[in-house]
Amino acid sequence: MRVGILAGGLGTRLAEETEIRPKPMVEIGNMPILWHIMRIYLHYGHREFCIALGYKGDYIKRWFSDYMTAAGSMTLETGRKSVQFPEDAEDLPDWKVNLVETGSRTRTGGRIKRLRRWLGEETAMVTWGDGVADIDINKLIAFHRSHGKLATMTAVRPPARYGHIEFDGDRITSFTEKPQIGEGWINGAFFVLEPEVHDFIEGDHEMFEHGPLSRLAEAGQLMAFRHTSFWQCMDTMREKSILQNLWTAGEAPWKVWK
Repeated sequence: MRVGILAGGLGTRLAEETEIRPKPMVEIGNMPILWHIMRIYLHYGHREFCIALGYKGDYIKRWFSDYMTAAGSMTLETGRKSVQFPEDAEDLPDWKVNLVETGSRTRTGGRIKRLRRWLGEETAMVTWGDGVADIDINKLIAFHRSHGKLATMTAVRPPARYGHIEFDGDRITSFTEKPQIGEGWINGAFFVLEPEVHDFIEGDHEMFEHGPLSRLAEAGQLMAFRHTSFWQCMDTMREKSILQNLWTAGEAPWKVWK
């Protein structure tokens, strides 16, 4: 199944990093968060990606080109103007990556619509280029196929910003660091979409999270796959630090690959 990843936003709340690179290229453990997201999908056998470019899309193109050439040996024949890559790059994932220009000011709905010909006329997956989870992609797809609707959104409980304290009078009886909120669900991306979903998007100006999803819900065509364990987006430097600390400690829940 093809996977679309939106990687064209400005990332203004992460300006310390995104002045020089697009947000999906901000690194966790010396690799872009985009790489982490793609590794999650590859672990479940999905290797063809359509990445929607916008802000600083040239940075992403250069990164993939450099990643391929730096991963293993190279043989150059200058007279023939030939470059060959022997198959010894053991750490290079088996990906097919389509880097698709979708406009610098196009919004999320428009980017998805512009990916239509790349995603094809079959069921596809779409997610944002700034969030990771320990989501079971096989269960997500099985859920989508079980209900027969046009769209499945992964619903998550956001992590609390601060630790949770319980009291007995003024005495603290328990303290839990950053628990998952016990109620309330939000859009966690990791969508599964039928091709007809594109007909619910009016054009470049639309945020997928607003009009299109509302129209799908009103039509009874939007279902929620409830993911109850780890999920984390990277909108701020604080959230980047959370992900980096988990990776450095060897406790990254989203690292489902070996």
